[in-house]
Formats: sequence, structure tokens, C-alpha cells
Amino acid sequence: QVQLVESGGGLVQAGGSLRLSCVASGGTFTRYNMGWFRQAPGKNREFVVVTSRSGLNSRFGDSVLGRFTIFRDNTKNTLYLQMNSLKPEDTAVYYCAADTDGRLGTDSREYDYWGQGTQVTVSS
Repeated sequence: QVQLVESGGGLVQAGGSLRLSCVASGGTFTRYNMGWFRQAPGKNREFVVVTSRSGLNSRFGDSVLGRFTIFRDNTKNTLYLQMNSLKPEDTAVYYCAADTDGRLGTDSREYDYWGQGTQVTVSS
């Protein structure tokens, strides 16, 4: 069973950037497709992006396409989310998640393991 711990959240002005990290432990990191989801108050959990085990393939949510980048360092068991051109509507708790299925899923129910989340707040 893998444990996931996110970090890097914080308060940033609109137009700014943040990089989130997610460190995995207790499992074989390369077994998992890794994704990021987010949840704003009063809203459902939203798919952000997922990357394959190798990191060579990714799939983005429409709302972040062109602004966010996902990458992973399999030597460090770490997943990253680089967020640029941030908007107030990006404000949410961001979660990383691990999926043993081979597909690049966008449904949170497909994911097996979750971190505790990190808060991102974008001020206007």
C-alpha cells in the first residue's frame, strides 16, 4: 500500500505560479499512474491531470490545459504539478492520487490511494 504526501500549496496572486509535490512511500511508485485532483468548497472533486507510469503520457482537464504541467521523478518517488497563470477559480484543495489501472482515468473512483491534500489559494 502506498502513502502519498502533498506539499507546496499556499497563497498566490492571480497570474502567479506554484509547484506542488507529492511524495510516495511504501509502494512501488512505477506501478501507478499518478493524478492530481482538486476540490473547492461546495463543489465536487475535479480531475486536473494524470500521467502514466513512465511519465511519457499525460491527460489534462480542460480548465488547466496549457497552464499546468505534470511530471514525475521515478528515482525520487515524487510527482509534481507545475501551475502557471493561476486564476482565482483554481483555488481548491489539491490531492494527488495513485491508480493501478493502466488507463489514464479522469474519474476519482478509479484511483486507489490518496494524499491528504494541500490548499492552494489564488487571490484576485
